[in-house]
Amino acid sequence: MKSLLAMQHTLASAPAQLAVLAGAAGERFPFFTEKLKEQAKFPLKPANLAVLQVNIGKMCNQVCKHCHVDAGPDRKEIMTRETMTACLDALRNNPGITTVDLTGGAPELNPDFRWFVAGIKQLDRHVIVRCNLTIILSNKRFYDLPKFYKSYNIEVVSSLPSFTADRTDRQRGDGVFKDSIAALQMLNEEGYGMPGTGLILNLVYNPAGAFLPPNQQSLEKEYKVELKRLYDISFNQLYAITNMPISRYLDYLLASGNYEKYMEKLVDAFNPAAVDSVMCRNTISVGWDGHLYDCDFNQMLDLKVSCGNSAHISRLDVRELEKRDIMLNQHCYGCTAGAGSSCGGAVT
Repeated sequence: MKSLLAMQHTLASAPAQLAVLAGAAGERFPFFTEKLKEQAKFPLKPANLAVLQVNIGKMCNQVCKHCHVDAGPDRKEIMTRETMTACLDALRNNPGITTVDLTGGAPELNPDFRWFVAGIKQLDRHVIVRCNLTIILSNKRFYDLPKFYKSYNIEVVSSLPSFTADRTDRQRGDGVFKDSIAALQMLNEEGYGMPGTGLILNLVYNPAGAFLPPNQQSLEKEYKVELKRLYDISFNQLYAITNMPISRYLDYLLASGNYEKYMEKLVDAFNPAAVDSVMCRNTISVGWDGHLYDCDFNQMLDLKVSCGNSAHISRLDVRELEKRDIMLNQHCYGCTAGAGSSCGGAVT
């Protein structure tokens, strides 16, 4: 078996990942499109576009083992102010898009992050920031992020794979848990996650191995009890998100010999009821360079939206996008397994 480092090099490109996903398709595992045809749900069509999820850069201060973005300190892809301006123009021209979900990498590392947030809020949109927590303590210039978030009433969504240090650090890096807890306490001090403040703090759980998430509601109760008991931390909701078999997680599955077993779990757990609520039906993902995708996962596989005229944020046409067929591949089993999964956790 190749080393993980070698496997990461092998699967650095989107075509290489798609080749792996296609390798067992139609032989051991049915094509995802065939599953949808059996349920009379193909082609998968969008609902009303309500969310613009914007990846403003792949640079990150962490290198998490499960990261589907393959983000890290060495990534140079960063959204320019010109592309951000195109996003603001698209929002201004499409009032039906009510939420902007900012992601990365660590979105805060984009030098125009605060300028962009201010511009979005001027257009009266709800803003979600996917903060990795440790960015707050990584440099003095980020210490005021909790106050900045509060000043714009930003919803904060943060990954915390476990309420124990060992499991979190194994997935996200040494010392990450300690800094994450300190950052959560800082957010609580500003009112985030506290009753009656309206300041939303949600956490994200990703499995550490080749298995599906447990019941989201039960896991949330356990997190709330343990984080309060151990660290006096409060939060609003926990999102349990299934790991997609792409990028670093695909590397892990192949290197550990778990790829086929994991795909089998996803296929066996296919839930037709989850199909109607997957995030690609009401969300468009914007890449750091402005290109459009049906979801953040398709973005990492370079599967652009099927309507070429609206393939870039500068040419966004909601009416055309709402008529498109959503681009599908084998990784889509991840969003439709069990209770389903999206950037907002379970969907059923």
